[in-house]
Amino acid sequence: MAAVLTVAVIEDNDDLREAMLAALGSNGYRTIGFDSAEALIEHREAVRLDVLVIDIGLPGEDGISLAARIRATQPDVGIIMATARDRIADKQRGYGSGADIYLTKPVSLEELSAAIGALGRRIQRAAAPPPLTLDIAASAVRGPAGEAHLSLQEVALLAAFARAAGNKLETWQIVEILDRGEQELTRNAVNVAIFRLAAKLRQVGSDDKPIRSIRNWGYQFCDAIALR
Repeated sequence: MAAVLTVAVIEDNDDLREAMLAALGSNGYRTIGFDSAEALIEHREAVRLDVLVIDIGLPGEDGISLAARIRATQPDVGIIMATARDRIADKQRGYGSGADIYLTKPVSLEELSAAIGALGRRIQRAAAPPPLTLDIAASAVRGPAGEAHLSLQEVALLAAFARAAGNKLETWQIVEILDRGEQELTRNAVNVAIFRLAAKLRQVGSDDKPIRSIRNWGYQFCDAIALR
């Protein structure tokens, strides 16, 4: 039996996003929705995403930039652009950013589901892996020197780094990812979390400084990684 695909819909129109999620869910897909690229990055629960349906005209970072970054870290993921922009130049930019399929709104939900199904048949194709791989389901990071188990918070943090622009996260974003509502996180607690994650990355063969501090701003992840 084929594995159930997890589909993320990144769309800022609440009604449209919810309609898409409901339709895709009724067709047997696992679904998750976000109203912006930033919301995807800051989502606390790290999950493997098989297919992303992305609107170009998002608030903040646009869909073109988001698609390019996702493609760089997840070469096998399916990317569908669903947008009202129908000019040839827009379609060229969409495909150039890494989109597999470009659909013009209004998009038939039947057509969208068919497109996702088509991508699902090829997302397991072989691809040359980068030095590191984050296995979300197994809560583990793998590299040339072996494998290390990660906590759920560490999985969420590393996934967020991989999906963020320039692999950079501000300190407040890291707090949002790590905080479970149990207590207010201090800057020292953030530093400890980063230190422990970096140690595990070095353990599996990453660079000596896989995560570097950006003074008075946050942190940057400095290695290549794929999400599985």
